[in-house]
Amino acid sequence: MESLRAAACEVLGTADARAKTALSRRHAAAWAELREAGAAPPLGRATPPEFPARPDSPKLLDPRDVPRRRPGTLAGRIAILHAIAHIELNAVDLHWDMVARFPDVPVPPGFADDWVKAADEESKHFNLLADRLEALGSHYGALPAHAGMWRAAADTADDIEGRLAVVPMVLEARGLDVTPGMIDLFAKAGDTETVAALEIIYAEEVAHVAYGSKWFHFLCGRHDHDPKDRFHELVRRYFHGALKPPFNVEKRAEAGMPPDFYWPLAAEK
Repeated sequence: MESLRAAACEVLGTADARAKTALSRRHAAAWAELREAGAAPPLGRATPPEFPARPDSPKLLDPRDVPRRRPGTLAGRIAILHAIAHIELNAVDLHWDMVARFPDVPVPPGFADDWVKAADEESKHFNLLADRLEALGSHYGALPAHAGMWRAAADTADDIEGRLAVVPMVLEARGLDVTPGMIDLFAKAGDTETVAALEIIYAEEVAHVAYGSKWFHFLCGRHDHDPKDRFHELVRRYFHGALKPPFNVEKRAEAGMPPDFYWPLAAEK
């Protein structure tokens, strides 16, 4: 590994989903091993792409044009799994982009450690879901997907605080809100393998939101910003859409997000 940021850009430049996640996991394992041995390469400098490489499928559509399917059917459950897999693949790129994107912002080594670990876990999550899709007779890319997933990254390409506020603390926190309902849906369908996969994802996503909250508070402290006020300011600036209750208050609190961070933003809509 020449540098961690070069490794991040290699993942971002890999189009095939399975190849991307395999490379992501190899780089994460190598980084963790070298850090453990006290021999990690430098973070370095690299130029991440404006948009990460993507496979030819799925076809990306405006969110309003993505077909809706009834969740009570097998086709509906496959569509849900496909949508979550798409989110997880985007999260792989979002976390490696976090590593590569802001070389001029001085942060402790733990910043890179956290986001490399998050990228590794998102890679695992994608593969769990892709395996379940294949077991159910489908595959990632078989259905159209949401085209707007990278918008948050593009909008915050020059603002690390904005990136932390919108990606882990809004988008990933939303996953904490909706995943319990999806687990119940697959449990009622008797799909214990998918339930097991979703429970792993649910448990690990709490830490990703917590990484966002931790480093957001760290940077706010550096600049003498009130974290709650700064969060409200940045979400209003960068997030395109409503913060929708119900909120998973318990898991959000576990991840370092008290209700006064998000309820005022929901009340505005």
